[in-house]
Amino acid sequence: MNLTVDRQTKAALKQDQFVTTTATGLEWARENRKSVIVTVSILLAVIVLAVLIGVVWNSRSQAAANAFGDAMTIYQTPVVTPGQPVPPGTKTFPTAVERAKVANAEFLAVAHKYGLTADGRNAQYFAGITYMEEGQTQSAEDTLKKVAGGWNKELASLANFALADLYRQTGRNQQAVDIYNQLTAHPTDAVPAGLAQIQLAELYTAEGKITDANKIYAQLKDKDAKGPAGIIAAEKLNPAPARAGR
Repeated sequence: MNLTVDRQTKAALKQDQFVTTTATGLEWARENRKSVIVTVSILLAVIVLAVLIGVVWNSRSQAAANAFGDAMTIYQTPVVTPGQPVPPGTKTFPTAVERAKVANAEFLAVAHKYGLTADGRNAQYFAGITYMEEGQTQSAEDTLKKVAGGWNKELASLANFALADLYRQTGRNQQAVDIYNQLTAHPTDAVPAGLAQIQLAELYTAEGKITDANKIYAQLKDKDAKGPAGIIAAEKLNPAPARAGR
């Protein structure tokens, strides 16, 4: 009997507590109705804005991807010499320089319009590459430096790698050496340390610094004998003899 009464008492207490809590909440809501409405409105506005931003961003990203794809199609168009047979309807360019010029304009347009997207940043990198192929050294250097200074480490390393090549082409070997050493110290998936070291060794070879080049090759061979850089280094240290008759 007492047990039943205790249960009824507890149930009544819980119900009273629920009623009291609910009443208190309703009273607070009535007193702060304006504040509640404003807060809810702000939250709804934030949610709607986030959805709109997502939709717009996805739309721009897709547009950037399409535009970048069109530019890459031009950049990959074959170069043919006069008289060389090509399938009917196939677009071609007479020279790599002419192709680079046309592709460069497309890459620049994508980078300018969609610079905040991934494809927009990729387009800026290829704008620097095509400037190089056109022979516009200063424009290539300025553009690649912008990419190299970006937050995307992979793309920045590719831009630095291209800059090193540009410096070598223009007789600024020490600047190229500095970049190769920097890429070695801070490798990425796009530009592994071994690749940077191979290029540095080739630069030393071109300068006649054979001892320095061989030292790099030997280190790469010891560190990564079965890796790409180690295999190339081994071939550089022990070039295969030319076959008879060649």
